[in-house]
Amino acid sequence: MNAQFPIATTLKYNFPSPKETLQLHQLPKHFIELSLQSLKQTKHQQILPTKKTTTQFSTHQRPQPPIPTTELLTLTPNPTTTNIVAIDVSSVKLGETKTGILLGVRGAVVWKNPDHYRYLRLGPFPFHITRHIENRIRRLYHQNHAASYLQENSIPQAYFIQSRLTTLLERWIQSSIAHTTHNSIILWDGSLTAGTTETSVSTMQELLATARSNRNIILAFSKMTRLSLQGFRLTDLIKHTPPCLLRIKEYTDCIGPLRLMGNVYVAKFTKGSFAFRMDADKQLPSVRVVDAVQNLLGNDLILQSYPETLRLAHIFSTFTAIEVLGLQRCIIQKSNLKVVTKLNMHRLLFGRFGKGPEG
Repeated sequence: MNAQFPIATTLKYNFPSPKETLQLHQLPKHFIELSLQSLKQTKHQQILPTKKTTTQFSTHQRPQPPIPTTELLTLTPNPTTTNIVAIDVSSVKLGETKTGILLGVRGAVVWKNPDHYRYLRLGPFPFHITRHIENRIRRLYHQNHAASYLQENSIPQAYFIQSRLTTLLERWIQSSIAHTTHNSIILWDGSLTAGTTETSVSTMQELLATARSNRNIILAFSKMTRLSLQGFRLTDLIKHTPPCLLRIKEYTDCIGPLRLMGNVYVAKFTKGSFAFRMDADKQLPSVRVVDAVQNLLGNDLILQSYPETLRLAHIFSTFTAIEVLGLQRCIIQKSNLKVVTKLNMHRLLFGRFGKGPEG
C-alpha cells in the first residue's frame, strides 16, 4: 500500500497509567462480537483503501426558532476541587470491498483530577459493513426490521452506517460514565439534541436523569452550530469580556422532528475570537449551571475557550494517519485481503477535467 497520508505533530502529554478500570455500564458483548464476526466475511476479498484519514460525526440541527431573549452571565473561576470527565468518540473509513466497506470506531474517556489527567481508550473496533451486518446494526436501534432491510442489489450507505456506529458507542460510554461517576462535571462533544435516528428522546432523557441522580452535571460543547438569532449565528453574538456565558432564554424546544433537551448557552472563556455553543440539562436551574462552569474554569486548563479535558478526549479518540495504516495492515494480514487501487471514473472519462467525489 503506497499511500501517503498527511501527518501533523500533536502535543505530548505524560499521563500516569489509570489506577482503576472503567466498568462500562452494559457494555454490549454483541457490539464486540459484531466487529469480530463482520471481519470474518472479509477473507479473500479485495480492499480499496480510502484516502481520508479521519471522519468525525456529530448531530447538527436545522433550526427555525422564534426570537428568544438573552441574558449575560459573568463568571468567576472557582478553584474548589471538582472532578471532570470528558468523553469523545471518532470513526474512520478504512476502505472498501466488493460487498461493503471497512470502518474503524474508537472512544476515549479522560479524567481530570486535582493533580493529574488519566485516560482510557476503548477500541479500535474494526467493522466490515455488508448488507447483512447493516441490518443487524439497524436492529440495535429498535427500528422496524422489515423497513430496514436493503434491496438485494444495494450496498451499505457509508455515511449512514458510520454515523450510527459512532453514536452507538458514544451513547454506551456516556451511559457508563453517568452511572459510575458521582459529583462530577461530565463534558460531551456535541449537543443535547434528541429525536434523531441515532438518539431517541427517551435515550437522552435516561442519560440526563441518571447523571442528575448521581449529582453530576453534563455540559455539551458544540464546535459548530446552526442555531441562529435574528439571522446571526449564536456564537457570533457574544462580544463581552470573557469569561462569560450568554444564556439564550425561551428558545424553542422542538425544531421539526428534533428536540432540544438542554438550555442553550454561548460560552466564551478566554480572550480571542473563539466562542462555543454549550448545552446544559433543562432540569437544572441556571444558578447551578453557572456554578458548574465556574468550577470547570477553576479546575481545568482552558485554551481558546475550550476545556483541555475535552480536547484530550478528542485527541485520544481520533485516528492518526499511522494508526489508519496499521489498522488496514492488521485487517489485511488477518483476513487475507488483497489491496487494489480504486478506479477514478471521472479521471478516466474526463482526463484532467475529471474532478468529482472520486477525484
